[in-house]
Amino acid sequence: MNLSNTAEYAIRILTFMAVKNLDIYTAKYLIEQLNISDKYLRKIMTHLTKAGLIRSIQGRDGGYVFNDKPENINLMQIIDSVDDMDKYIGCVLGFKECSDSNPCVLHTQWSIIKNQIFDMFNKTNLLEVSEDMFLKLEKIKF
Repeated sequence: MNLSNTAEYAIRILTFMAVKNLDIYTAKYLIEQLNISDKYLRKIMTHLTKAGLIRSIQGRDGGYVFNDKPENINLMQIIDSVDDMDKYIGCVLGFKECSDSNPCVLHTQWSIIKNQIFDMFNKTNLLEVSEDMFLKLEKIKF
């Protein structure tokens, strides 16, 4: 199972925000630092705002801030805010008629793996991801 590009970018954006730990993040700053197009960043930030993970502050000194502490935001919340979760829930082979009552040959095995992945995303919070990223960045020393 691969995450969508949008989910990957959403996690990357929020991880960057958690690592930098600034009071406010302007769209311009995030675009420059993360090399994301303006339109794509704003689309992602709109989804994250609607999900309540961040909030947008309007005005000349505006930008984005966390609505909650990074340790209270798990990866599943981020993924769910930008993606239709149905694409992660469906049959691994793409059969529309595959279900618990009409399983394909891989249904049971995939259900176990899928549940483990979802569990991992639910148990991994943004603080854990950002601390790992911070340690990696410290080793690189830009």
